[in-house]
Amino acid sequence: MTQSISWSLTNETETIAAGELISRAMSSGVIFLHGNLGMGKTTLARGVIQSLGHEGAVKSPTYTLVEPYEFDEVRVYHFDLYRLGDPEELEYMGIRDYFESHSLCLVEWSEKGEGFLPAADLDLYLEPESLGRKITLRARTELGQSVLHRLQSLRSDQA
Repeated sequence: MTQSISWSLTNETETIAAGELISRAMSSGVIFLHGNLGMGKTTLARGVIQSLGHEGAVKSPTYTLVEPYEFDEVRVYHFDLYRLGDPEELEYMGIRDYFESHSLCLVEWSEKGEGFLPAADLDLYLEPESLGRKITLRARTELGQSVLHRLQSLRSDQA
């Protein structure tokens, strides 16, 4: 069974395309987006959200903590917990209501919500690599495993 997959991203366009690919492979679940400031977490989330049909801007929810996007078949919640002062604040905002079976939750800075967030299906890492970024996805659940298999197939079809 595949535990993780990785590939290189050389620019913003490829980061958006990676998000589009992920949205084709995963229609619901939880993805924790890891990476330092400026690594492309929000850009990748934009690729996911726009590929589902959103035509407006996709902004980082740094101050609002969450931005919801509703589509015919799925609700996407994009979280940015960077400015979260205390993980208990998530309880006050009704965090459990967002993590429904028919939603896709993209969570930046998940470590700030430790103890109040459900487990991730996928951990997604964006790290510097020579002239671009390296994306690595690690499965944490059976759903995550099946998403990795679909991603591998989709990437093979593109080659």
